[in-house]
Amino acid sequence: MAITTPSDIQAACIPPILEGRDCIGGARTGSGKTIAFAAPMLTKWSEDPYGVFGLILTPTRELALQIAEQFAALGSTMNLKTCVVVGGVDMIKQTLELQKKPHFVIATPGRLADHINSSGEEAISGLRRVKHLVFDEADRLLSSTFAPDLEVIMDVLPKPEQRQTLLFTATVTDAVRSLKDAPPKAGKLPVFIHEVANPDDVAIPSTLTQSYLLVPSYVKEAYLYSILTIEENAKKSAIVFVNRTYTAELLRRMLQKMEVRVTSLHSEMPQSERMNALGRFRAEAARVLIATDVASRGLDIPVVQMVVNFDIPADADDYVHRVGRTARAGRKGESISLVAERDVTRIENIEARVNQKMSKYEIVSDNKIIKEALTPVSVAKRESVMDMDSDNFGEKRKQQKARAAAVVNASVKKAKKMKKKKSMKSD
Repeated sequence: MAITTPSDIQAACIPPILEGRDCIGGARTGSGKTIAFAAPMLTKWSEDPYGVFGLILTPTRELALQIAEQFAALGSTMNLKTCVVVGGVDMIKQTLELQKKPHFVIATPGRLADHINSSGEEAISGLRRVKHLVFDEADRLLSSTFAPDLEVIMDVLPKPEQRQTLLFTATVTDAVRSLKDAPPKAGKLPVFIHEVANPDDVAIPSTLTQSYLLVPSYVKEAYLYSILTIEENAKKSAIVFVNRTYTAELLRRMLQKMEVRVTSLHSEMPQSERMNALGRFRAEAARVLIATDVASRGLDIPVVQMVVNFDIPADADDYVHRVGRTARAGRKGESISLVAERDVTRIENIEARVNQKMSKYEIVSDNKIIKEALTPVSVAKRESVMDMDSDNFGEKRKQQKARAAAVVNASVKKAKKMKKKKSMKSD
């Protein structure tokens, strides 16, 4: 794999993992965290190969597929069998793969919890003998979003003292850090922690240039088009991050109409389309990827030269993960944030988090926007909105929200009814 020297996180974490210690590893994106846990796990597995030896949990489908690729590359001479368990893929096929007891299972918590609840003992029995449990992007996995699914998963895994638990993340949150204070389990060595001494050093690579551009919110699309197409950037591979799936789809359609080689990645796309979009971008068939935060975590795409924050994230840590898609493994990269009227406080929070001030992006001028981009972009945007309306984009999500609201309302009504009955009985 052309890796001749271990990165800091690899040099620090591989020896204690081989010793059998639980481990918490914090290092910035692009520093080689996957190999830091994959290499020692494969070493221990090769001494006593059986399935299921390791379970790797990760928050997104794309990241799960990428980790599986790295395991396949590292274990290419070892007859290694892996199984990826993510949503959007045929569940019966996944059940059959789990029944074959693959050596390593890479999963998103939601889909794995579904299998535990519904696929039968034959499919999940291998999980009861897991020797290694990995939380990749641990800060995200330990948030309340994943708590119910993790509870289901933990119920079928061996107890903590009977397995090795490894947590890796680019942002070591208080929730992650608090785990190091737990007393060691009987017969286990203390948890090993590797975190860069100064948390600010973790956040942003020194090879990343950060800049901002103050723009009126109603012409952001015109500024984005100009940034992507000016001579200096016309050949650069870029990821444009947005906060909503609707915006991602709108920008994709709009830029496509303006003959930019573009694709998109968001949660309302079928899994096959998401994989195809990522494949096109990796292969440079598309120069621009419009994405929600589904692409902000862990994805390693060497070609990315520029990250544009079309929407500023509410959480400064999300900004850290987004811009971490470029300037990876010592390469240079650039991030540009489009700052509208209501985004100033968010930018100040981000600057405080990364301990750096952004410089003003001077290359795109207001005159150039007005003269060359405003009219054609407005036309393309209007046509795209009409196309999305005629395609009923977002209808599926609306229906899901309506069903979820109906379930909640029914539960509330039932609870009120029960309460009323109890009060009548007590009377």
